[in-house]
Amino acid sequence: MNYIVLDMEWNQPWPGSPSAKKVLPVQIRGEIIQIGAVRVTEDQQVTDEFQVLIKPKYYRRLNRRVSKLTGIKEAQLRENGVPMIDAMTAFRQWCGEDVVFLTWGFDDITILRENLRLYGLEENWVDRWYNAQMIFNAQTDGSSSQKALKTAMEIFGIEATRPAHDALGDAYHTALICAKLDLKKGTQEYGQALKSHVDGFHGAELPGCISRKVFYDYADKHAALKAMTEEENKCPTCGKQMTGTRWFSQPGHRYMDLATCPACGKFLIRVRLSEQPDGTVRVSRLTYEATSEAAEAYARRAEKAEPERKRPSSSQRRRRRSKLPQ
Repeated sequence: MNYIVLDMEWNQPWPGSPSAKKVLPVQIRGEIIQIGAVRVTEDQQVTDEFQVLIKPKYYRRLNRRVSKLTGIKEAQLRENGVPMIDAMTAFRQWCGEDVVFLTWGFDDITILRENLRLYGLEENWVDRWYNAQMIFNAQTDGSSSQKALKTAMEIFGIEATRPAHDALGDAYHTALICAKLDLKKGTQEYGQALKSHVDGFHGAELPGCISRKVFYDYADKHAALKAMTEEENKCPTCGKQMTGTRWFSQPGHRYMDLATCPACGKFLIRVRLSEQPDGTVRVSRLTYEATSEAAEAYARRAEKAEPERKRPSSSQRRRRRSKLPQ
C-alpha cells in the first residue's frame, strides 16, 4: 500500500461572465487544469512524482486571479494541456491499485470527484482519502484550525525548495510533512481528529470564550443567521431566549453579534458558516463574555458602522403610495 499525496489547481469562471452562466451536465466548483502528486511508501519514504496540465473544456478562459496565483497561462494549457480523460487515465495508472490519498485540505478530492462525474468517469478509486491537515493537528498542537501549508512546513523546519501554488510543488512539500507524521496511527485515529475539527471553530478562539456549539443543515446563509438570532439564540448561563443587536461580517464567512439575556446580561456571539457536501449550511457558534476581547472587537466595529436602514412597514408603504399623484 502506498500513499498518494495529491494537489490540484483548478479554474473558476469570472462571476457574471458567459462561462459562469453555462449550464453543465454536473455542477462543479472549478475545472481542473493541473494535477501534481507524490508517492509516499508505507514506510514513509518520498519517492516518485506525477504531474500533468489539463486543457479545460468548459471554462476555457483562464480566470486572471487563478493565472496570477499559479503562474499558469492560457497558452500553456492550449499547447501543453491534455484532455481530462487522457489525464485521468494516466494518473490512475500511475497511482496503482492499493493506494490511499492524502491532501492538504478538504477541497481537492471534492473537486476531483465533481470533475470525474462531469466526464462520466469512475469515482470509487478515490474513496480512500484523508485530509493531512487533520492528522498534522492531532499529532502537533491538537488545534482544530486549518493551518496553511507554509505554517506546517515552518513548524517542522522544512525549507521550501519548490514553487508555491504549483500542484506538484505543493504536493511535494505536503509529502515531506506527511513523511514526518505517523500516518498509520493518523489514519486509524482520523475519525476523532475530524470530529475535533467539525466541533471546532476552524480557527483560534479569542480569550473569553465560554461555550461552543455546531448546528447543521440550514438552507442558506440567511436561514442560518436567522436561526442564530432567533430560536438558537439561547443564553449560555440560564438557557433563556436572547435578543440580538446586529450582525457584522468578518473575513472567512464569519459574523458577530451582541446578544442580550434579560436575566444574565450581554454576550458576544461569533459564528462561522460552512457549506456542507449537500449544499446546506453548517454553523459553528462561539459565545463570549461581554468583557472579552471579542466583545471589544464588536464594539469597535459597531462604532464605525453606518446606521442600519430600517425597511418601511406595510402601512407606511401604503401611505406613501396614496400620496403619489394619480
